[in-house]
Amino acid sequence: MKPYKNEIRYKIKFTGLELVVLHKLTGKMCEAYGLDRKIDAYKGVRAITLYSWDLDCLDAVLNTAVGDPAGEGISNTAELEMLQSLEIRVRNLIDSRKALQ
Repeated sequence: MKPYKNEIRYKIKFTGLELVVLHKLTGKMCEAYGLDRKIDAYKGVRAITLYSWDLDCLDAVLNTAVGDPAGEGISNTAELEMLQSLEIRVRNLIDSRKALQ
């Protein structure tokens, strides 16, 4: 999907355990206009550019994973806590987007 000229870009950096958890969840992002490939190729060196539809998909995947962490391969509490904090970060970006509209 090609973004519009004035589409807002969101720069976000995932590092360490966040990146490990996101790599576990890329299979759930298969119909997200390339978000799964983008996250799978992401190494955490620089900030990644996400668009509004990427944030919506990421929020849905994180919400599902928080609801059923065992079904997503999240087994220890550190990964679950990281998943919850990542969901809050993404939700805050979505709320800031809605405030701008």
